Amino acid sequence: MDPVQIGQLRVDEQVLRIALAGALGLFLGLEREWSHKAAGVRTFSLVSLLGAVFVIVGRGLPILGGVLVIVLGALLAVRGILEEDEGLSLTTSVSMLVAYGVGMLVVDGFLVEGVSVAVVSSLLLVLKRELHSFAWGLSREELRSATEFAILAFVVYPLLPPGSVPVDVGGLSVSFEPRVIWLMVVTVAGIGIVNYVIVLGYGGRGIAVTGFFGGLASSTAVVGTMLDHVSQRQAATSYAVAAILLADAAMALRNLVIAVAFTLQGTPLWEAVVPLGAVILGSVGIAAVTADWSESVDLELESPFSMRNALGFGVLFLVVVLAGAVAKGLFGTTGFYLTALLSGLVSSAGATTSAVLLYRGGTISASTAVLAVLLATAASIVVKAGLTAASPNRRFARQVAVWSGAMLAGSVVVTLLVLA
Repeated sequence: MDPVQIGQLRVDEQVLRIALAGALGLFLGLEREWSHKAAGVRTFSLVSLLGAVFVIVGRGLPILGGVLVIVLGALLAVRGILEEDEGLSLTTSVSMLVAYGVGMLVVDGFLVEGVSVAVVSSLLLVLKRELHSFAWGLSREELRSATEFAILAFVVYPLLPPGSVPVDVGGLSVSFEPRVIWLMVVTVAGIGIVNYVIVLGYGGRGIAVTGFFGGLASSTAVVGTMLDHVSQRQAATSYAVAAILLADAAMALRNLVIAVAFTLQGTPLWEAVVPLGAVILGSVGIAAVTADWSESVDLELESPFSMRNALGFGVLFLVVVLAGAVAKGLFGTTGFYLTALLSGLVSSAGATTSAVLLYRGGTISASTAVLAVLLATAASIVVKAGLTAASPNRRFARQVAVWSGAMLAGSVVVTLLVLA
């Protein structure tokens, strides 16, 4: 394998992979060390290095190493049972096997996959309390709905036809990708579920968490909650405005993720990073200087574990995609922009989906897709500002309108300066 140059040293790439394997093992062991478990940073790092070395040597050693790690984990589990203060430590045992797998992945050239496994596994370890609290707090109905949704998500996808499917709409032939639409539905629903968990665990502890993560789950719920707060307390105006701006930032981030993640297989829509990034940073920046983020706010969210909501998302996405394609075919780019703007009033995620799918199919250019996403994002921001206009607290409604307008204007200026 060819060596790589680092300063004046020539280091074999395999050595760098071994070092990365050890570092990721150490990273995985941090939480176990902090929790005072039998296996900590040194053990996890050594296990990961063991996986790396056995892959390099080969000759059946990776399988033998895996068996050794399983035996070691079993011994730790037995020790946990014998020591009353420890209990059954299955998590540590399984985590060691994961560390071994990470070492194997990294040294075998699967760097992104190995790092991803390490990061996700570490999150699962760190979020132990939150995950347990969430699971214990689920109602039987929510648990059943979550199971149904998981089955539907993984069963429906392979049943859908791959590639583009042509559809005749009013004499105009348009095409869409069923599998991509369904993946977007699952992605949006997954974002809602994750943020539902976060808001349940932390939502009452700070306006930043409530506004941003509540906005990812349901920006309408954030607006409704803030309207209620300002009607009862005049002093709530500043943090209520900040919460809505943070909900705007969350919505823009979700649209950016959809725009980039679902175009990675071709030419990614990197052009969307600057304008949507400006919206995100502008919203967060304004919120940072206008409110006390430590203000406690209780946010009531509708449970995301709903089959009806998931299917409703799917139908909405499909309708928006077809409407965008028809408008593009009948009225050209102007018609498509108008459709994106109107769709954004209802669902900016749906309008973003339409733009992404048409771009993937080669129907529209990257610049057209990005502008459509921006129009949908702006429409969603305007809707939130419009909803606050009904508040009897005129100062609150005025500040939301002014700051939202300033943020949008600033984003346009930044985009023009960067892309000029």
